Amino acid sequence: MTLDDAMNFAVAQGWQKFRGEQVWRWVHGKGVRSFDEMTNLAKPVRAELANIASIGGLTVGEIQTSKDGTRRLRLVTREGRSIETVLIPDGERKEKLTQCISSQIGCAVDCQFCATAKLGLERNLDAGEIVDQVYLARRLLAEVDPERRITNIVYMGMGEPLHNYDNLIKSLSILTDDKGLGLSQRRITVSTSGLVPKLERLGNETVRPNLAVSLNAPNDTVRDMIMPINRKWNIGKLLAALKAYPLEQRRRITFEYVLLAGVNDSITDAGQLAKLLRGVKCKVNVIPYNPHPEAAYTRPAKHVIDAFQNECKRLGLPTYLRTPRGDDIDAACGQLANRVDGSPIVPLRIRKGPPPAPPVD
Repeated sequence: MTLDDAMNFAVAQGWQKFRGEQVWRWVHGKGVRSFDEMTNLAKPVRAELANIASIGGLTVGEIQTSKDGTRRLRLVTREGRSIETVLIPDGERKEKLTQCISSQIGCAVDCQFCATAKLGLERNLDAGEIVDQVYLARRLLAEVDPERRITNIVYMGMGEPLHNYDNLIKSLSILTDDKGLGLSQRRITVSTSGLVPKLERLGNETVRPNLAVSLNAPNDTVRDMIMPINRKWNIGKLLAALKAYPLEQRRRITFEYVLLAGVNDSITDAGQLAKLLRGVKCKVNVIPYNPHPEAAYTRPAKHVIDAFQNECKRLGLPTYLRTPRGDDIDAACGQLANRVDGSPIVPLRIRKGPPPAPPVD
């Protein structure tokens, strides 16, 4: 529930509106998971709440810790399905930590280099399941690493956030509400593969996070091959939408570019990319491919990665190398597939032949 939802809920029970705000602050501000902890509510009210409502929809199924300190949390929904969220510490700044959260169980976009895509789409997460990833992670950190706190949220886990638009916006409203967790919009980033109509809607929202776009190719030929969604909204349509996207003065669009050996990693590709993004207020995050068993791609050699980045920089494109984090526990970009002991919980769908048509929005 948003704060308004909670106050309307209280009125529907015959209570005064402020009771809804009290309950909401306990859940989203103080992080309680039991009505018994709400000490400023009368016992009969708490008892009634326990009969008609619940707090939290996820439980922790498994925690893995990488050699670099990254933690992969496999979380379980009420019906027993699994999703993943990842806690990524900043090695240089001990107080800083980024949480990568999921918006769907699986994904329908079918990017060829991504393990999550091979699961297919099971369902959207509701807004409560999205924000509960953050709350469970905060409780875990308080127990095992109290010096760290979640400073940044990225919607870059399982799923395409803009395919789950209503719950995305609702979760953003909850996480940024000053009476709850109160995260800054500037500390939240939503990543998308490029759903053009939803980008236009997102630009008109009152809650507007940072925007990251999974581009991964310098031209339509390559992007058609590795990202089937490009056949519905090609690079030209995508860039037109992004150029019209309202950006505050100091904000830039982030383009994510997964480097695949022999596919999109040449000096020529770097030149095409720099030319393509000329005039766009942006930066590029270069992400060396993180291998997994469900795709036959390989990570380029270090000298190839360096040459690609240096050429982009030489041509005036702000380009940053993202060192893989948590790849030893299948927690890095593109590796989330609900694995337990190295095997996925849901058998991955290894597709043969050409990629399917992109999903209908």
